[in-house]
Amino acid sequence: QVQFVESGGGLVQPGGSLTLSCAASRIIFSSYTMGWYRQAPGKQRELVASITTGGYAVYADSVKGRFTISRDNAKETATLQMNILKPEDTAVYYCNTPKIIQSWGQGTQVAVSS
Repeated sequence: QVQFVESGGGLVQPGGSLTLSCAASRIIFSSYTMGWYRQAPGKQRELVASITTGGYAVYADSVKGRFTISRDNAKETATLQMNILKPEDTAVYYCNTPKIIQSWGQGTQVAVSS
């Protein structure tokens, strides 16, 4: 079974930065588009950024210009660099493969608050 392990979350003040990491296993990582999702309390999970096997990135309007997604196929990891964080970015963040959703990991909590 495919496994994703997310890390790097925490509490940060508005305007701050965090870097999230996703380690994948039991998957041919280089063959899949990777995505970062988030789920805020009381809201549906949403896709905030994705990156194709060739490195083409797409972002939700709410994070465009602030978040950067990247991948390292050799290490089978995906990274989400988050800058200029806002309180509305508070959520649990997950990674997965958007085209064929796999089992969800535990996610990593991001809290943006002063």
